[in-house]
Amino acid sequence: MIATTDIAQLCFHCGNECPDDHIHIEEKFFCCDGCKTVYEILDQNNLCNYYEIEKKAGNTPQISRFDFLDNPEIAKTLLDFQNESISKVTFYIPTIHCSSCLYLLENLFRLHEGIERSQVDFLKKQVAVTFNHNVAQHGISFRQLAELLSSVGYEPLMSLNDVVKEKQKPNDRKLLTQLGLAGFCAGNIMLFSFPEYLGLQDDTYKLLFGYLNIVLAIPVVFYSASSYFESVYKSLRKGIVNIDFPILLSILVAFFRGTYEVVFNHGAGYFDSVTGLIFFLLIGKWFQQKTYHFLSFERDYKSYFPLAVTRLVMGVQESVSVSALKKGDKILIRNGELIPADSLLYKGEARIDYSFVTGEAALENKELGDFLFAGGRQVGGTIEMEVLKDVSQSYLTQLWNNDTFQKEQQSRIKVFSNLVGKYFTFGVLTLAFSVATYWYFQDSSKMLNAFSAILIIACPCTLSLSYPFALGNGLRILGKQHFYLKNVDVIETMANCDTIVFDKTGTITTSEGAKPHFQGKRPLSVFEEMLVVSLAHNSSHPISQKIKEISHEKQFLAIEGFKETPGKGIEGKYHGHLVKLGSGNFVNSSLEKEFNSFSASVAHLSIDDEYLGYFALPNHYRADIEKTIKNLGENYETYLLSGDNQHEKTHLESWFTSKEHLRFECSPHEKLSFILKLQAQGKKVIMIGDGLNDAGALKQAEIGIAVTDDTLNFTPMSDGILSAEHLKDFPAFLKYSRFALKLIRFSYIFSLMYNCVGLTFAVQGTLSPIVAAILMPLNSITLVGIASIGMVFKGKSLFKEK
Repeated sequence: MIATTDIAQLCFHCGNECPDDHIHIEEKFFCCDGCKTVYEILDQNNLCNYYEIEKKAGNTPQISRFDFLDNPEIAKTLLDFQNESISKVTFYIPTIHCSSCLYLLENLFRLHEGIERSQVDFLKKQVAVTFNHNVAQHGISFRQLAELLSSVGYEPLMSLNDVVKEKQKPNDRKLLTQLGLAGFCAGNIMLFSFPEYLGLQDDTYKLLFGYLNIVLAIPVVFYSASSYFESVYKSLRKGIVNIDFPILLSILVAFFRGTYEVVFNHGAGYFDSVTGLIFFLLIGKWFQQKTYHFLSFERDYKSYFPLAVTRLVMGVQESVSVSALKKGDKILIRNGELIPADSLLYKGEARIDYSFVTGEAALENKELGDFLFAGGRQVGGTIEMEVLKDVSQSYLTQLWNNDTFQKEQQSRIKVFSNLVGKYFTFGVLTLAFSVATYWYFQDSSKMLNAFSAILIIACPCTLSLSYPFALGNGLRILGKQHFYLKNVDVIETMANCDTIVFDKTGTITTSEGAKPHFQGKRPLSVFEEMLVVSLAHNSSHPISQKIKEISHEKQFLAIEGFKETPGKGIEGKYHGHLVKLGSGNFVNSSLEKEFNSFSASVAHLSIDDEYLGYFALPNHYRADIEKTIKNLGENYETYLLSGDNQHEKTHLESWFTSKEHLRFECSPHEKLSFILKLQAQGKKVIMIGDGLNDAGALKQAEIGIAVTDDTLNFTPMSDGILSAEHLKDFPAFLKYSRFALKLIRFSYIFSLMYNCVGLTFAVQGTLSPIVAAILMPLNSITLVGIASIGMVFKGKSLFKEK
C-alpha cells in the first residue's frame, strides 16, 4: 500500500486553510463559497491584479444584513450628502490592511456602474464613496453598496453613533506592546550579560545565560521588529529596496551571528545590541507617530476657519464663527455663501451648487422643508435655515481638499527627498559590504561591528522627517494667525513665488467707514429705497452690504428671481418691478457719464429700466494696507486688478512697484487672462482677492488666497483663506514660509553632517551597534526638534500679539 500525506490546501483568496478541496475553480481552491464568489466578481471585472499586488490579501466575506439602510431616515443620518441622484458616504472598514485593499476599494466603480468614485484613507481605514442611488437608472442603493463591500470581504462597520469619527482615533496598542516587550527583554539580556561586561569568566553560567539571551531575543526580533519584515517583504515583492532593508539586514546578521557564537561556545553574542537596537528604533517610531497624530489632530479639529455665518436671534442678525453654531440655530445664507452644516430650509428660494461635494456645478432647486447638506453654495436670493447638525470643520476641510480643486504642483523638496532615499540605500549597502570585506581580511573581530553600525547609523529616513514636521507645524501656527492653508505644499509654493496681484474692492478696501450716499435726478421714494435695500440684502458683496445699511429696517421685501452677475451687478423683481444695481453698462444707463465724476466706488441704479442715479461709496482702505503693499514691493512685483473705475489710480500709483501695474475696469475673465500673461513670462503668482469676482484668477495663480471679512464666501479654487483684519500681516506670512524652507535645508545639512561623522567611526569598527541604535532615534528626534521648535519660536517672534 502506498502511504499518502495530507497537505494543507490554502484558500487562493484569503490564505486560510481549506477544510477540503471540493470548492475550486480550475487549480484555484477556496475555503468557502464566499471567497469563491469574491474571486469570480474580481475575475469578471478584470480586477485580479488584486492578487498580484499582495498574495492571499483578501478577507473572508462575512454574512451580514443591512436591511436598516433601506429606511430613509436612518440612511440620512449616515450619508454625508444626497441629492436627487447622487449620494456620498464615508465607511469605516476595519479589515483594510494592505496595498491590495487600497487597489480594490479605489476600483469599486468597476464592480458596479452605479459607483462613480471611491477614495481610501488608509491610516483611518475609511473609504469615501460617491454613488448613483437611482436604481432605476443603473444605480446602486445604499444597502446594495454596503452588501457589495461585504461580499468582497470589506464589511463596513456602521452605527448611529458616528462610528466613523470615533474610529479616527489612532490605535498605538500594537506598537506599545512591541516597544514594551523589546524594553523588557533588552533589559534582562543586559542583566544576563553583566559577567561579560565585567570580564568575569564563569563557564558554569556563561552557556546558560547565552541560551537565555537567545530565548529573550527571539520574540524581540520576530515580533517587536515584525514591521520591518513586513515592510521589506512588500517592497521586495514589488522589486523595490526600501530604507528598512539595511536595518532589517543588520538585525538579522547580528542575531544569527550571536546565535552562532553562543551555540558553538565562541562568546556571548550580540543580543544586547540587537534588542537594544530594536528598542530604540521603536522609540523613534513611536515618537514620530505621536507627533504625526498631534499634527493631524490639530489640523482636523482645532484649526480655526477665519469665517463667520449670519445667525438669526429673535429676528436680529449677528455674525458668529462657524464653530459656534449649534443644533437648532437659525442662520441666513446669501448668494455665493456656503452652507456650513446640515440644515432645514424654512424660508426663501434655494438654488444650491454642490460642486464642493460632487465636483459638478449643477444647480439644484430646493423647496421649503427640504434637507440641505453642508458644503452646498447658495446661488440666488437670501435663504434662512435651521441647523440640524453641529458644524464639522474637519468635513469642511475634506470638501476644500476635494481632488477636483487640487492644482497639479510637485514639491521640489519632496522630489529631492525621494531621489536621495532611492539611491542612498544602495550606497549604504555597497559601503557596508565593502567595509565588512576589508575588515574580514584585516581584523575579523571588527567586521560585524563595522557592518552593523554602518547599516544602522546611515539611515536616510531622517530626510523624510523635516518636511512634514516643519511645514505641519507651520500650517498649525499660521492657522492660529487666521491664515488657513489647504495643505503643507502651499507653504513651499508660496515661498517660491515672486509676484503678488491684489484685487481692490473687498480686498484692500473695506466696507466699514462712511455710508454710501445716493446722487440722482431726484431723491428715492420710501418704496424705491426699500426695493434697493431688499435687493442688496441678498448679496454678500461689500458694496451691497453697505447699501443695505442706508435703511434701519429689519424686515425686507421678498425679491424674486434674484441674480448676481460677477463683476457687473445684481438684479431681481418685486411684484413685477425690475430692480438693477451695478455698473453703468449693466443697468443699461445712457446717462451714466453725467454722474461719473468723482473718486469712489459706484453702484448705478435702475428701476423698471429707468436710470435713477448711483450710490457712491467712498473708498475706505484697510488699516496699514499702504505700508503692507509698499513693504511687499521691496521683494516682489506687485499688481492691482480692479473692476472699479480709474478715479483712484493717481492715489494708488505710489503704492505699487510700477505705475503700469495698475489695471481698472477688469472683468473676471480679464483678471484670469492677466494672470495667464504673467505666468507666460515665467512669473510665479500669488493672487489675493475676495473670492467673489476673481475665482478663475485665484484658481489659475500658483497660490490663490481668499480674503474674508465675516461671510462664508470663500471659494474651493483658493489655496488659502485669510481673515481680512490680518491682511497687514501678509509680509510676515511670506517671511515665515521662506524661513520654513531654510529650516528644512538646514536640517538636511545637519543630517548629512551627522551621517558623515557617524560613518567615520562606523567604518573603523569602533562604533558599537547599540550606540548606533541610540544615535539613530536621537538624530530623528533632533531633526524633529529643529523643525518643530524652530517653526514655533520663529512664529512667536514674527506674530507677537499687538
